[in-house]
Amino acid sequence: MIQTLDLRGIQPSRAELLALIPRPVVDVSVASAAAATLIDEVRADGEDAIRRHAERFDGVAGARIRVEPSAIADAVASLDPAVRVALEAAIERVREATRAQVPNPVTTTLAPGATVHQRWQPVDRVGLYVPGGKAVYPSSVVMNVVPAQVAGVASIAIASPAQHDHGGAVHPTILAAAGLLGVDEVYAMGGASAIGALAYGVPSLDLDPVDVVTGPGNIYVAAAKRLVRGVVGIDSEAGTTEILVIADAKADPILVAADLVSQAEHDEAAASLLVTDSVDLARSVETELSRLADSTEHSARVTEALGGPQSAIVLVDDLAAAARFSNAYGPEHLEIQTEDDQAVLATITSAGAIFLGAHSPVSVGDYLAGSNHVLPTGGQSRFSSGLGAHTFLRPQQVIEYDRDALAGVAEHVVSLAHAEALPAHGDAVTARFPAH
Repeated sequence: MIQTLDLRGIQPSRAELLALIPRPVVDVSVASAAAATLIDEVRADGEDAIRRHAERFDGVAGARIRVEPSAIADAVASLDPAVRVALEAAIERVREATRAQVPNPVTTTLAPGATVHQRWQPVDRVGLYVPGGKAVYPSSVVMNVVPAQVAGVASIAIASPAQHDHGGAVHPTILAAAGLLGVDEVYAMGGASAIGALAYGVPSLDLDPVDVVTGPGNIYVAAAKRLVRGVVGIDSEAGTTEILVIADAKADPILVAADLVSQAEHDEAAASLLVTDSVDLARSVETELSRLADSTEHSARVTEALGGPQSAIVLVDDLAAAARFSNAYGPEHLEIQTEDDQAVLATITSAGAIFLGAHSPVSVGDYLAGSNHVLPTGGQSRFSSGLGAHTFLRPQQVIEYDRDALAGVAEHVVSLAHAEALPAHGDAVTARFPAH
């Protein structure tokens, strides 16, 4: 069912290793043309285009795009009490962990009267995308909204697809999560259309453009985010989910297999990888995967995901080689289940989020660990990070020199200005010290 890649006995270069890594055959760039068309239509036709797209892609005719605050309040009132308690717990845990991401302002004194103040300024307005395809994701509301609020963002808008089964409205559990967080600006729109609407605004809906767009989605959402980057900031393209488990002979094959299946149930293109130096563990996990795939609720989806080119059991010589493979892959979720988890962790450089030990499954990170589950995919963790308060903060340096402090560096400024053939730069300093 799942392919096996045997990398034992070889020492691939970094380039060779990158070529060996299993990836889904889908490429965000192939969706770019379609996403660009949808965004252009939203810019040209606004609300009318969003309605056309909702009917075409979501099977919803005549959708009410901007959600009334009363509908949000009703969703909160009718929310299953157990789900409400769970969401409130998730909100508090994510809020507490996210507070640690906000740096304190710092003032550096370089000389008497010469200071540089480092401050962190939130963006003014953000648009948060919550997907609504094969599953419902109130947890993504929490993961998007809480970091923005902790960062101090004053204006927050949420977009989520119109649901055919709910009369063209946003799913009530998503609305309830927004209500619990105090967000009352919610739009029933999805896909690339929603990303374009958030980035450029829709005047007839009183939807003002945002400064940053965040949130996961399908390939068209990822393509749309790539297209609007530069007009707005984005977190990452956050495509189809991935899990990579580094495990040795001490790991429990039942737990490893359960974790691989938990992510495979998201989508047929989800990637589930085990990297191990134990042939016995690999065989046991393969057996457990077959058993679990047959018995789980989304069996067809899980079976397709595990059998796809993006999923694999990878055999390596040792845990050092496992870490090299993982760092080259740059997984969204990395689990480490070994005899010495800390030793393996010390060799890891690239991962969206890291889950240590047999009792830290990715599932707890999806909901209640306190960490954020909006993470870079497709190898992007090699150069970017998951969503957090920092996503909505801009570091700014405030420079403050008095006359004596400026005099102390005036000669150096003039020298460098002349070296760069920009004498007016030097003149701007010497103008403050007219000849006696």
